[in-house]
Amino acid sequence: MKIDLTGKNILVTGASRGIGRAIAETLAESGARVAAHYHTGEAEAKALAEKIGNGAKIFKADLALAEECENLFSEVIKDFGSIDVLVNNAGTMAMAGMEEDDWTKKWDKTMAINLRSAGILSRRVVLHFKKQGGGRIINIASRAAFRGDTPEFLAYAASKGGMVSLSRSIARDFGKDGVKSFIIAPGWVRTEATNESIKEYGEENIVGDIALNRLTEPRDIAPLVAFLASGLADHATGGTFDVNAGSYVH
Repeated sequence: MKIDLTGKNILVTGASRGIGRAIAETLAESGARVAAHYHTGEAEAKALAEKIGNGAKIFKADLALAEECENLFSEVIKDFGSIDVLVNNAGTMAMAGMEEDDWTKKWDKTMAINLRSAGILSRRVVLHFKKQGGGRIINIASRAAFRGDTPEFLAYAASKGGMVSLSRSIARDFGKDGVKSFIIAPGWVRTEATNESIKEYGEENIVGDIALNRLTEPRDIAPLVAFLASGLADHATGGTFDVNAGSYVH
């Protein structure tokens, strides 16, 4: 079986590093043209686009701002003409202790980036898909949406839970319009964004909580995204795919 994404335009949020970067690279290797979103990592995003080729372009947006989410979609449509797959990958997992004075501020920012941006982009792309005869949304959630998380990551877990419900609702409500929606739920993944937390919790402790011998890496997630983007698993629409090294199976 060969995954061929030739001719597909795919928007990947948070593509300049970590999981998003691996996803963008894998999609391009399969023939897709990637719209690589970034916020602050312009140099990394440019290097990515040059590396993967296939007409890839970079698009800057602060997903904490609703208007920039709207503008991101519009700019990609303007440049690419259409979107066939949306990968809602961008996210933040800021730690917020229950007694911190800025807890509410961190909660709101987490919800804006992790959930509201996915909602805005999904709404725009669903309307777009209905006009062009279908498309696919792939949401990068978390095992935290199902098993919960530690107190300092309450907002993160809640935002990912909302993403799961969003994805399932889209799958149920717009399937007849050709819209498919999938959830990928990683556990711990070794990225720049998680390095601080891995150090705090201890890598040995984290590995001790999983069924395999090493932490999950971005390259372990990216092939599944390409598979779902291909249309080979459309009858799994609304489904969740656990990629957490057996640390949580539901």
